Amino acid sequence: MEFKTEYSFTLPRGYVDSDGNIHRTGVMRLANAADEILPLKDPRVQQNPGYLTVLLLSRVITKLGNLPSVDTHVIEGLYTMDLAYLQDMYQRINSMDGPVYKGICPHCGKRVDIPISFMEETE
Repeated sequence: MEFKTEYSFTLPRGYVDSDGNIHRTGVMRLANAADEILPLKDPRVQQNPGYLTVLLLSRVITKLGNLPSVDTHVIEGLYTMDLAYLQDMYQRINSMDGPVYKGICPHCGKRVDIPISFMEETE
């Protein structure tokens, strides 16, 4: 099984550059610890915690259309729908699937995966 670190996407609307070109396809990589920690030191985030999303996305989006780079100005220029799409994608690709217990249903005999949560109290 290959470990995937980059994910392609297509924005619902697309980023419109200063020449009027629309950039919709791109690539987002998995976030690393520095991506999550370093933006917290940025004064823009300290003044406005909502800006954290802009910095995070500017760090993990490695390609958008044929733009030479993706920086905070590009992320700030996205339509709200596209920003929401990218926030959701970031959460999905960076969330960890929890452990599962492989079991057999006592009623039908089929194999089942039972999610294990170490955060919840069990009875």
